[in-house]
Amino acid sequence: MKISSIVLTKICFLLSVSVCIIVFLLGPRRLHFLPRPVPACNLTCSRSFLEPRSDVPRLSRAAQDVSNHPQEGKRDHVKSLGNVGPKDESRSSERLRLEDLFLAVKTTKKYHKTRLDLLLQTWISEAKKQAFIFTDFEDQELRQRAGSQMVNTNCSAVHTRQALCCKMAVEYDKFVPSSKKWFCHLDDDNYLNLRALLDLLSAFPHNTDVYVGRPSLDHPVETLDKVKGDGSASLKFLFATGGAGFCISRGLALKMSPWASMGNFISTAEKIRLPDDCTIGYIIEGLLEVKMQHSDLFHSHLENLQRLPQNSLLQQVTLGYGGPGNRRNIVQIAGAFSLEQDPTRFKTLHCLLYPETSWCPQKKRPSSFT
Repeated sequence: MKISSIVLTKICFLLSVSVCIIVFLLGPRRLHFLPRPVPACNLTCSRSFLEPRSDVPRLSRAAQDVSNHPQEGKRDHVKSLGNVGPKDESRSSERLRLEDLFLAVKTTKKYHKTRLDLLLQTWISEAKKQAFIFTDFEDQELRQRAGSQMVNTNCSAVHTRQALCCKMAVEYDKFVPSSKKWFCHLDDDNYLNLRALLDLLSAFPHNTDVYVGRPSLDHPVETLDKVKGDGSASLKFLFATGGAGFCISRGLALKMSPWASMGNFISTAEKIRLPDDCTIGYIIEGLLEVKMQHSDLFHSHLENLQRLPQNSLLQQVTLGYGGPGNRRNIVQIAGAFSLEQDPTRFKTLHCLLYPETSWCPQKKRPSSFT
């Protein structure tokens, strides 16, 4: 019995040694089938390790730029809207209403019975609570028609730089406490297309820095900086012509306050010795360094208005008409009124936009304007 136990022990030992030998011999072959580790990338790595997966969506280059520089991207987006018309697809999420606008109309006693009467009959009749008339004479008849919307600026009626700046200063100071989202300046020989204006301004957030209008010149104005500097350096800036009209967002208008509010506009203009619309451009582009948004939808009597295509007239924001020296400079538009009945073409234009107006003989808009 004792011999049998010894034999059994030897057999177990031999079997254990045999198993170890077999495992040792098969070990390298087994390791051959294990997956190889991926080497760490270096300069000689294959491009396949660096390229993104095709099934993962990638940002466009424009989106990447906006993500890397959100403020610059937003600013560039706004700039791209400078020449848009009402049909542009890039829109702000904010849809403006007439109640959001402060419309300042500059006039003088001389034109109360002619220019201003025409505006009161046409586009101002559609924006009675938004249009403020800034004049230089306490006209009782006009006061009866416009009420508190008429503002007697007590400025001079003479057409000088100082008188124009005086009225602009009153316009600005009247706008600031109004809580309106947009300040728009117009002259008394402008027809304002309210729908086109709302479409245009809806592209811009009112709480950002927006100054939109038509450049008066094709090159910047250069003047000495006598406001922030000692006058030894110069500033270059563009400005929107007041004769065609322009608009300023509330956010930007409030930033103008140090140089525009409480009579400061007049002193700023005197230092640089420039008219009202130039001074606006000086403050915004020169001092605040905010670029104007250029729009071809604003038009003054200084342009050749006969060149505007008839089928585009209802998309324009403002239109003017020629003065005594060039009465033929008017838009070419057909309608129920003859040239003798409507020499400025404002009545004809208004009846195409608002055919339901009581004095319009035409009650249906022509198919060419739909």
